[in-house]
Amino acid sequence: MKHTYKTENTCSTEISFELNGNVVSDVSFLNGCPGNLLAVSSLTDGMTVEQIEKKLKGIQCGRRGTSCVDQLSIAVRKAYDETAGA
Repeated sequence: MKHTYKTENTCSTEISFELNGNVVSDVSFLNGCPGNLLAVSSLTDGMTVEQIEKKLKGIQCGRRGTSCVDQLSIAVRKAYDETAGA
């Protein structure tokens, strides 16, 4: 199932991804640092929600208190929790 998440306090403004059970694929970021975010998309393809959280949750970019990858961990958890309860 396709999900879209509006990010907060990051250069990227939106994250889109597919969620099949707890497996994440086809991650794409709107705006942000293209090379880094393409790498993140490639590296996270096929990871579970839990694996993404373990690796990326809490990573900060400067003094923002979050980062694009932290926002990804939040987005996939939120989507998973919403679909698991549905």
